[in-house]
Amino acid sequence: MFTTKIPPIWRSTVTSKIFLALPAMVAWSILPGCQSEKAAGPPPPAEVEVVSVVQKDVPIYGEWVATLDGYVNAQIQPQVTGYIVDQTYKEGSFVRKGQILFQIDPRPFKAILDQTKAQLAQAEAQLGKTKLDVDRDTPLAKERAIAQSQLDNDIQANLAAQASVKSAEAQVEQAQLNLDFTHVTSLVDGIAGIAQVQIGNLVNPTTALTSVSQVNPIKAYFPISEQEYMHYAARINAHNQQEVPSDAPPFDLILADGTVYPQKGRLLLTNRQVDVTTGSIQLVCAFPNPNNILRPGQFGRVRAAGETRTGAMLVPQRAVTELQGTYQVAVVEGDKVALLPVKVGERVGTMWIIESGIHPGQLVVVEGLQKVRDGSPVRIKQSAPAAKGD
Repeated sequence: MFTTKIPPIWRSTVTSKIFLALPAMVAWSILPGCQSEKAAGPPPPAEVEVVSVVQKDVPIYGEWVATLDGYVNAQIQPQVTGYIVDQTYKEGSFVRKGQILFQIDPRPFKAILDQTKAQLAQAEAQLGKTKLDVDRDTPLAKERAIAQSQLDNDIQANLAAQASVKSAEAQVEQAQLNLDFTHVTSLVDGIAGIAQVQIGNLVNPTTALTSVSQVNPIKAYFPISEQEYMHYAARINAHNQQEVPSDAPPFDLILADGTVYPQKGRLLLTNRQVDVTTGSIQLVCAFPNPNNILRPGQFGRVRAAGETRTGAMLVPQRAVTELQGTYQVAVVEGDKVALLPVKVGERVGTMWIIESGIHPGQLVVVEGLQKVRDGSPVRIKQSAPAAKGD
């Protein structure tokens, strides 16, 4: 096997050529990268969607959780003691005032009534006898045929007999009332509840038989905070003697399924005190309920426009960003973006009232906020007025 040996002088020559060629190879490999960076240039402006800040009068709505209850809730209790022998109403049905709901066994009360009538007849008979005695002895006493003391006794006996008759008449009247009370009737027009007793139960005046609720109209109870009360206190106290405050706004009732009850409610009253445990005060409004759709115990939300904000500046809520408790909007000025701090107010639907920081007509970014920085160039994608309900 033959091996070619490179002379020492040639090896030094080859090695020097390799080292001379390395810088040229490195420079050639870097050159294309430098050329591509110079060719890329700056990125294009971000594309954003903007709307105009609008200024108009808007109603400020408040919304509170409400509990419904009957306009009048009458607890039905007997006025006499006895046994229930009949239930004459259908539970959960509409009943009229004076309609008989329960029947208590009337026989003991009928017997007492007959007894008092007999006692009245005896008292009337005794009164007749004493009257005859007075009529007979009066002329005899004038002629001194009898002693004056005898006539005086006759007159006093007659007066006592008259008192006995009146007492007997009162007992008859009371017995008649007790007999009538065996018919337990409804006190109001309304929806009758489930019976709390069964036929055969012994009841007395402390026994609750059922309840009847007047539900047309129906009341809605809801609490407002003490701060809200103080905001409206002047208006509330100015009309506290009126049955319905003259300038109270109409109320909407939002039901549990999200639908809005078609009838408007009216404010009735404000409670006398603030609840010390919750810091709220209770208000009551009434809603017409002609079809008895609303029932006591239902929950809902009441909504009303307590005031109107004049000349409010509005932007969509998605145009406002929050950072550590501060708010800002991105405003397009020319072809660049400026991030402006703003003071926000109440939310109105999908819009947000801006108290300060912007002015009407400015263009605020609503889409593409994540792509812009303060002072960065932008390209407007679309422009639409905020009043269209963005």
